[in-house]
Amino acid sequence: MDFHFLGIPELAEAPSVAVVVDVMRAFTVAAWAFGQGAERIVLAESLDEALALKARHPDWVAVKDGPLAPGFDSVNSPGLLRSVDLGGRTVVQKTTAGTVGALAVKESSLVLCAGFVVAEATARLLRARGDDRVTFVVTGEDGRADEDLACARYIAQRATGAGTDAAEFLRRAAESRAAAELAEGVRQGVHPDDVALCLEVDRFPFAMVAAPEGSLMVLRPHLMAPPAVEGPV
Repeated sequence: MDFHFLGIPELAEAPSVAVVVDVMRAFTVAAWAFGQGAERIVLAESLDEALALKARHPDWVAVKDGPLAPGFDSVNSPGLLRSVDLGGRTVVQKTTAGTVGALAVKESSLVLCAGFVVAEATARLLRARGDDRVTFVVTGEDGRADEDLACARYIAQRATGAGTDAAEFLRRAAESRAAAELAEGVRQGVHPDDVALCLEVDRFPFAMVAAPEGSLMVLRPHLMAPPAVEGPV
C-alpha cells in the first residue's frame, strides 16, 4: 500500500480511500457513542445544521465541541459521553476538525474515521481491501497535530501487517498540544479522563465507515468477522 498523510487544506481532490483521523476528540467520542449503543452518527456541516436536525428530530442526540449550549444534549467528550445510554439512537456530531475532515472527503469511495480506540479494526479493514493507495487525513492543526499524525502512522504500519509497538506513537500523542490543552483545562467541555480515554488502543472492535445517506453524511460501525483459525487435522 502507498500511504499519504495530508491536512484538510492540502486536499486538492477527494482521494479514493480516506482515513480521517481525529484522536482528541471527535472520533474517540464517535467510537464511544457506538459503544454506548448509538445506531448511527450524522456528521453535521455546521452548528446551525446540527440544531436544525435536532429540531426536526427531537429524539436525536446533538453533540458539539466546547461548553454545552442551548439545543445540544452533550459535548464532544468521551469521559462525559460514556455514561449516556444511546441504545438505538441517532447522534448528530459537529466538531472543529474531525467532522470537517470527513465531510471534505465525502466523495471518496471509502471514508473511514479513526482514532487509537479503533486502530486495529481500521487497519484490518484496510488490509482486507488491499487498496494500492490510502490517504490519511490528519485533521488537527491543518495536518500538523502530533496526536493525529502519530495515530495515522500507527494505523498505516498496522495495515501492512507489521507487529507494531504502540508505545512510541502513544507517547507522541500524550505529549501533543491537544493533550496538554485538555489536561490543563484550556479547552472547555472536558472530563478529567478524556486524554486517557483517547489513548486507549483498540478499545473497540469495530471500524467506523462514513457514507452519504440521502443528503446526510452518516457514520456507522463496521464489525469485521475475526480471522479464521485453523483447527487440528
